[in-house]
Amino acid sequence: MAGSTALRDQLPREAERLLSFGKGSAVPGGFAWLDDDGRPVERDLELWITCRMTHCFALGQLLGHDGSADLVAHGMEALTGAFRDNDFGGWFAAVGRRDGTLVPTRDAKEAYGHAFVILAASSAAAAGHMAGRELLAEALALHDRRFWEPDRGMVKESWDRTFSELEPYRGANAVMHTVEAYLAASDVTGDGVWRARAVAMLGTVVDRWARGNGWRVPEHFTPSWEQLPEYNRDDPAHPFRPFGATVGHALEWARLSLAAQAAVGEAELPWALEASAALFDRAVGDGWEADGAEGFVYTTGWDGEVVVGNRMHWVVAEAIGAAASLHRVTGDDRYAVWSQTWWDYVEEHLRDPERGSWHHELDRDNRPASGTWTGKPDIYHALQATLMAALPLHPSFASALKAGASPR
Repeated sequence: MAGSTALRDQLPREAERLLSFGKGSAVPGGFAWLDDDGRPVERDLELWITCRMTHCFALGQLLGHDGSADLVAHGMEALTGAFRDNDFGGWFAAVGRRDGTLVPTRDAKEAYGHAFVILAASSAAAAGHMAGRELLAEALALHDRRFWEPDRGMVKESWDRTFSELEPYRGANAVMHTVEAYLAASDVTGDGVWRARAVAMLGTVVDRWARGNGWRVPEHFTPSWEQLPEYNRDDPAHPFRPFGATVGHALEWARLSLAAQAAVGEAELPWALEASAALFDRAVGDGWEADGAEGFVYTTGWDGEVVVGNRMHWVVAEAIGAAASLHRVTGDDRYAVWSQTWWDYVEEHLRDPERGSWHHELDRDNRPASGTWTGKPDIYHALQATLMAALPLHPSFASALKAGASPR
């Protein structure tokens, strides 16, 4: 994908290719985890995957991709069907088929998954699905009641099924995706409360915690939001809660900070550009070619030394998004150069022209690996990366496409 003009021309085709690959994930009850060839893996259905794929097909519908509208409807049916807990409210973390019936197999109520319910519903509503608006209203009301901590301006991590017991842990990953979801929900509903809450969370995590930690984002916390820098040292490659600083999350926070600033104005987030540039520089300095080979490492210690050197596809996708966002705001060509560098890396190492989609994980020598991820579970990060350079920072993806923004 070398050359900026050629790149822009090719990205819509890459989006089409990803959406076509993702169609194989539609199964009764939701969207399945896909293997390397795009075939459903025989395992329980995950809430976060069903939500992400519903969001992606809503974007596909707005992009004019054939068959996407039916797949959004399929996702809405899953989220108002097997995944919804009609007894206690909220959505199960996972469901599976037992004796021919879909039942909850992980009945925790997780902030991470519920953030993606909001995102999926927001995108479906923007694409014109009435079920999306109804689901969005339900998800926001539940999130306000069960997950939002007004005294902290943050979100709780995970409840048991009955919303009686909270997990004694708080995490920045769930907060980050709640920021993304709240920004999207505010764009769809017109209700500024969700945008204000997103801004509050960004101020705490980015302008306070990351700034105070050399721009390496703290990830793990006690229920009173005290940092746990040693958390999961014995499980450093965890897919959702790895030890240390997660390079890709710094890049996501950089992009989201600029998106929020575009939504509320520079006066309300005067620190956003400085912080985004600093997060970007720290992530690139710590993570890109940190062990001498091309690619972003997954995690580093708090001293910047590599902890997990495998390359995750979502990290370079978020790097592309952060670079595109910073280039849009600053006009600085170095960000365009970085974006091109990383698309070239995608083309050489991640994009799978034979079997479809992108390899989700590579080892330190840029060979397909499965230390943290197996198969190609979903297309969320890769699809959004194809849209970053063309769509505005505000409104969010689905609302921008609905308003007539074009990725071409």
